[in-house]
Amino acid sequence: MENKEINHGELRGKTVVITGGTSGVGRAAAEAFALEGCNVVVAARGREGLDETVALCHDLEVVALGVQTDVSDAQQVQHLAEQALQFNGRIDIWINNAGVMASGKFEEIPVETMDQLVRTNLLGFLHGAHTVLPIFKKQKEGILINNISIGGWMPAPYSTAYSSTKFGIRGMVEGLQGEVSDEPNIHIVGMYPGIQRSTGNMHSAKYSGLDFKIPPFSSDPRELAAQMVEAAKNPKKSIITDGYAHVMKVLYGLFPKAIINTASAALRLAMKPDAETNTDGNVNYQSKDPMRIYGELAIPVPSRKTKTVMMMVTGIALGFFYIKSKKR
Repeated sequence: MENKEINHGELRGKTVVITGGTSGVGRAAAEAFALEGCNVVVAARGREGLDETVALCHDLEVVALGVQTDVSDAQQVQHLAEQALQFNGRIDIWINNAGVMASGKFEEIPVETMDQLVRTNLLGFLHGAHTVLPIFKKQKEGILINNISIGGWMPAPYSTAYSSTKFGIRGMVEGLQGEVSDEPNIHIVGMYPGIQRSTGNMHSAKYSGLDFKIPPFSSDPRELAAQMVEAAKNPKKSIITDGYAHVMKVLYGLFPKAIINTASAALRLAMKPDAETNTDGNVNYQSKDPMRIYGELAIPVPSRKTKTVMMMVTGIALGFFYIKSKKR
C-alpha cells in the first residue's frame, strides 16, 4: 500500500505545513507546493522571512500563512498545527525541514550550541511528528515528509552533533513507519539528499577556523522541492534524491574508514586557527540575510557530465586509499 496517493495525486486545495520554510530548500518547497495550488503554511523563527515567503505564495495565487515557530519548543509546534487547521480543518502534508548545522572540532563547539542543535534538528522533527500524527489518524490519511540528508546514512566529519541528529531522525522515521504499518493511507517518508546549493551553508555555525563553501557537486534545492511534491503525490518510505547522495551512500558502505578518515584529513588542512570566520550562525538565533533559495558557490556549477566524472574520480581515489590502507 506504500504507493497509494492522496486523492489520486491531486494536491490542489490540500494544506501543507513546511517548517524552516523561509530560505533554502524550505522556501523552494513553499514555492513548489504553491505552484500545485496547495494552501501553504510556512513556519520559521523570523517574521521578515515568513512575510517574504508568504508574499511569494500569494504572488502564485494561493492561500498562505506564516507562523513564527521555534520547532525546538513543542508548544509552538502545537500552535503551528492549530493555525494550519484553520484553513479547512485538515493537515494533508507536513514537511519536517527545519534544521541547523555547526561544524568544527567537537570540543570547540560550545555546549549550548550543541544542545540547541539537537533540540532543533532531532526534537524539532519529533515534535512535528508527535503533533501531526494524531491529526492524520483522525483523518485516516496524511503524509509526513522528513528532509533528513544523506547524513542519516554517513557521518559528516567535524560535524559530529549534526551527524548524531541525522542518524537519530532516520531512526525516528523507520520506527514510525512500523507504527503506522496498519494505517494504509498514512505515510512516513524519509528523504536523503546530498549537499544542497542553498543558503544553509551561509547560515550555519562554524568553529575551529572552518569556513565551508558550497561544493561544485551540490544539488539544486528546487529539484529537491520537486521531489517533495512527487513524494506527496506518490509517497515512498525512503528516497535518496540525487546522484551524489547515491554515490556517497554506496561508497561509505564499502569504504567507511577510508571515507571518514580522508574527508577528516582534508578538513583539518582547511582549518585556520584564530580565523575570523568563526560564527554561531543561526543555531541559537533566527536566520539573517540572505533569505533566499540559493547560496553562493565556491566555483561555478559544472555540467552534469563533469559532476559525474568528479564523482567517479572521487570513488576511484577513495577505493585506492582503502586498498592502500589494507596493505599496511
